[in-house]
Amino acid sequence: MALDTCQQREGGIEPEIAGKFSFALYFRVLMGILSSPRRFFSGLPDSGAMAPAMGCLLVSSLFYACAAFTQPHEQPLLTAAILFLNAVGMCFISAFLGFAAMIMTLGKRVAFPRFFSVYAFSSSVTLLAAWIPLFLWITEPWKWVLIAVGLVKCCALRWFQAIIVMGISIFVMVLFFWSIGPVIGYFKG
Repeated sequence: MALDTCQQREGGIEPEIAGKFSFALYFRVLMGILSSPRRFFSGLPDSGAMAPAMGCLLVSSLFYACAAFTQPHEQPLLTAAILFLNAVGMCFISAFLGFAAMIMTLGKRVAFPRFFSVYAFSSSVTLLAAWIPLFLWITEPWKWVLIAVGLVKCCALRWFQAIIVMGISIFVMVLFFWSIGPVIGYFKG
């Protein structure tokens, strides 16, 4: 199936997910996910490129980092750089861990660019509100719900399988950051 054509799935027309990123595509992706996540993820091309997903993630991460300037910080540029790298890096880490969990536990074979697109598009939408203090309690669960919908609709997992993949990846991330805490404390102190 061509990447630069619109598809019709489940009665809806999916926005054009071309091999190249554009701001028009970015806004179509946001509107598609916000209006109907099921239809949007169902309509992603079977052989996806990472460029559109990565472009959306970078734009939303940049917005997230720049929005941090609305709150006082001692070193705003350093804080913005850290927030930007954290937003992009955590998407890659969680997508990689989810992909590994899917292969190891379910034996499913989905192309990584397609799998990553689910995580990147879901993160792109939620990063737009995540900079607001205390919205983390809303945006983080919302992101994982969008990822679950994407895994079911785009990667052909069942709901139970999507929850297993996400649960394993979240558990491994928490375990990793919990175990690295004493190392960071040692170097700081």
